[in-house]
Amino acid sequence: MSNGGSVCGPISSYSRVRILHLLFEAGHSGASGELAIGDLCEATGLHPNTVREHLQRLIEGGYVIPTVEHRTTRGRPRTLYRAATGAPDASSPVARNKAKAAARRGDLLRSVLPGTGTALGKDATYQLDALVEHLEESGFEPVVDDRGLTVDLSPCPHAAGRPEDRPMLCQVHLGLMQGILAEAGGPLEAECVREAALPSECTVQLRDTAAQASNRTGVAHGMA
Repeated sequence: MSNGGSVCGPISSYSRVRILHLLFEAGHSGASGELAIGDLCEATGLHPNTVREHLQRLIEGGYVIPTVEHRTTRGRPRTLYRAATGAPDASSPVARNKAKAAARRGDLLRSVLPGTGTALGKDATYQLDALVEHLEESGFEPVVDDRGLTVDLSPCPHAAGRPEDRPMLCQVHLGLMQGILAEAGGPLEAECVREAALPSECTVQLRDTAAQASNRTGVAHGMA
């Protein structure tokens, strides 16, 4: 999947990407949003032990949440899995702790290097701290434009991968970024991956929901 760069984290394995894609899709389906190992094995063709290993890595990273099935019949309850999206019913304590640690490191950096802050508020700044750390751990070298609300990830480490894999990869990676921002808490959301002229180009567009809400309020009251 990669071009030989240092790719790691939740998107370092195509099998892991497929598992995350299935969990994200389950969450968007309007059902429980949870899948069992058997469901994932059937969809991917992977051995149960392989799926368990991938899930454990994803749980430890704060990207997947395990729960024990509630049963009203006899039999051992299954462990079910859902993607960590930051929603109240899909929030990972691992991800929350990572976001808090990223904010502390960001504050420390800004205290010793004045001028390295952003034009955004504290909550949004802490969101970017968590997002940048996630991206760096995943093998990217993010460049954040806090005014244009973009994150440039060029050159993409996956540029030389199979073209047919890219749509799923980009969709999963955007979902991960959305989850990181939601877990950190604040007004920023990951809106989309912009269309690019070259495979090596990758820019993610963010959205400031607080600013949009303020603009809507201003229009409603004749202030804009």
